[in-house]
Amino acid sequence: MRRVALLGLLPILLAACGGPAQPVWAPDEVVKSAAYKSGGPPMLTLFTVINRQSGSGGHSALMISGEERILFDPAGSFAVSFVPERNDVLFGMSERALAVYIDYHARQTWDVRIQEVEVTLAQARAAAQLAKSYGAVPQAQCALSITRILAQVPGFEGVGVTYFPKALAADIAAFPGATDRLVTDDDADKNHNVLIEASLVGG
Repeated sequence: MRRVALLGLLPILLAACGGPAQPVWAPDEVVKSAAYKSGGPPMLTLFTVINRQSGSGGHSALMISGEERILFDPAGSFAVSFVPERNDVLFGMSERALAVYIDYHARQTWDVRIQEVEVTLAQARAAAQLAKSYGAVPQAQCALSITRILAQVPGFEGVGVTYFPKALAADIAAFPGATDRLVTDDDADKNHNVLIEASLVGG
């Protein structure tokens, strides 16, 4: 695929729930300037990266859209210059940043399942506070950390605590009104094609 040639151009690394916990703390002014609010209703969005050959879940991430839109990307190593990070919480998740995130994860060997659940502002606020206070997440604990957070959000107490991304996705699918779509490598190329733009434009 043409995107393979872009990997060397981007300050992006992906390890599906890989590596030890790595504390990162962007400065206050950087986080504040990057803050992004989507304008839509409060929403929780679960991303599940699924191996196309085995069908197993390789990574989970939770986007929280409330007073601002952030992405809890536990034990992930996605990084771009215009998305500051604080201990696995990514700020400034604009439409552009979101497109880059999806486009990078959807590859020849990986699909991205995207599930959305509309929530109240109070629920979004609770999830965001829990994500921000969770701390850097060790390897293989992406789904575990998300389920621990969701289990403390009012209305999500029924989410089972698990290490397995697909088990988490199954619980989210059971919520009334939850939407569900799958993004493949071909979809990402056609719909986004933003990796080279991110490498050229930068922040």
